[in-house]
This record gives sequence, C-alpha cells and structure tokens, in this order.
Amino acid sequence: MGKRVTLQEIANALGMSRNTVSRALNDTGAVSAETRNKICQTAIAMGYKQFSSIDMPVSDSSPSLMANPGKTEIALFTHSFPGASHSGNKLLAAFQNKVDSLGYKVSINIIRDYEIDNLCFPANIHLENIAGILCIELFSEEYSRFLCKQNIPILFVDTPLLQKCSLDADLLYMENIASVYKLIDSFIKKGKKNISFIGDRYHCQSFYERWQAYVSALTDNDINIDTDMCILDDDSNPYHDANWLADRISSLKHTPEVFFCANDFLATSTIKALKQSGKSIPDDVYVCGFDNAPEATIIEPNLTTIKIHSSSMGYTAADLLLSRIANPHMPYRKTYIETDIIYRESATK
Repeated sequence: MGKRVTLQEIANALGMSRNTVSRALNDTGAVSAETRNKICQTAIAMGYKQFSSIDMPVSDSSPSLMANPGKTEIALFTHSFPGASHSGNKLLAAFQNKVDSLGYKVSINIIRDYEIDNLCFPANIHLENIAGILCIELFSEEYSRFLCKQNIPILFVDTPLLQKCSLDADLLYMENIASVYKLIDSFIKKGKKNISFIGDRYHCQSFYERWQAYVSALTDNDINIDTDMCILDDDSNPYHDANWLADRISSLKHTPEVFFCANDFLATSTIKALKQSGKSIPDDVYVCGFDNAPEATIIEPNLTTIKIHSSSMGYTAADLLLSRIANPHMPYRKTYIETDIIYRESATK
C-alpha cells in the first residue's frame, strides 16, 4: 500500500496553508470556488484518501475517439463535496474510468450558493472546452433549468422534484419505488402496522419516490397514512444532531414499530437518537435506510438498507452522456438502475 497523502503535502504542492486546504476539502469556512476547485483537482491527482478510488485521466488516451475532438472536458457539477458520499465517489470513479478511455478529462466544479443565486457558471470554467456536463446531487430547480438552456449535453444523476421541475436533459436514477415498497410490505407481513418515514420527502426526486413507495405500501395494506407519526421536516433542520432528532421522536404520539429513513445517513442518526432515548434496536423498534453506505455495517446493530449499485450507475452515466454528446438531437431519456434490499440486524429478529 502506498504512502497516504496528507493535507500538508497537498498544501505544500499548492503553496497554500494547511488550514485553507482543510477548509476546502471539508467544506468548512470561506474558500473561493476557484481555490476550492484547484485544491480538489490537486487532491485527486495526488491520490488523497477521500478520492483514492478516482483515477485521473492518462495523457495517452486517444482524442480521435471523441465525438468532438475540439472539446476535451466533461464538467462534473455538484453542490456537495464529492468525497462526502460513498456512493457518489464510486459512481464518479466508474464514470471517469469510462470517459477516460475516450480521451476526456473530468473537472470537478463545486457549485456554491453564489452561482445558484446568480444563475451563472463557476468563474474558472472554460465553456469552449466543455463537451458535456454531469450533475450529481444538484437539486436547485432554477439552476437545473438554467443549465438545460445552455445547449450543452447534460446528464443529471437524481434531480429536483420532477413534478415541480421539468428538465430538457437525460436523467439517471437508482430504482426507488419497487425496492422500498417490497421492504415496507415485508414489515407489514410480519405484523408491523405502525411504520414511520423520516426525511424531507421534497429534498429530491429519489426521496419523493421513496415516500411514494412508503405511501403505496401502507395504502395497499389498508393502513392509514398518519403524517403526524412521521418526521418530514425540511432538510435545513439538523437531522445529524441526535439530540434534535431524539426530541422530534419523543414528540410523536408514540414510538413507531418501524422507522424507514430516506437514506442511511438519516438511519444512523435515528439509531443514535433512539439509543440516547433508551430504546433497543431491533427489540423495541426497527430501523432501516437506503444506500448501503459503509456506516451501515459499522453501526451497531448493522443496518437493514437498500443497496445502490453505484459503479453500474457510473458506467451507465458515461454511456448516456457520451451518446448524448455524439447525438445531441435524440429524445431525452430517463433511466433507472436496479437496487437490492439487504436485511441486517436493525430490522430483523
């Protein structure tokens, strides 16, 4: 195993302070978009641990395979730090591996509130080099529509709520409805009738589809939907804070038999909040999530969840965007990649 790259080594390579590098990579404190992007690109190139699975393009890739040899760059746009999401990191690694073979360079552009509020591109981007745009976890309706008007091939991996935001672009999702329906239905078949949903259902299209599946599973089993037994607060609230979440759970009329959480981050926070309140999982209550993040097998008890095939999504994303670049006038496509339920100790006994 090679030597682990440190923040100080990245700082030395850039001639910056270690604190500046740390703020950029951990998304804390004020760092300009241009500086943040430069630090992210250097961290990738040096193999920093949060990007260790992402290979940088090699210099001898054949540009003759490109649909447009004059445009050599595919821009990743995201509103969150790419290393913060395990599934996003694996998706990006697979995507880059595929497009690299055709000679494209992938640039990471973290879209900040300034760009979203002003409907503009990052200052350091060169549009004349951009062959296509990949958007991951970019859920601003206005900014997504702005991008669709730029006459640049674009692919969104998950989107804002489609009922509110029609997008002229290719869309890629993990399958949400069938897997969540099957999971909730399996709990009902075990006699669990009081099932709660945790998460902002309007956060993105995938969260809303998971909510739709939850509603359908209960309705089809003649169970009334009681939103007062769910925690549906806007995602500006501190779901990460176990104290806040414990207070919200204690404010419910009674403790549900099952908490279905919109992702594993929410599920792990819920387990911590329940333990803090003296509840035993799964003896007192079941908890399950969605993602199959690394934390799912670290937290005790291990988390029942739904697995996203992130690498498959990455390769599919590359195929979709490359075909759009080659044929920009084809009809837009919405694509789903299957997911799998993984039962673990947090929701079995």
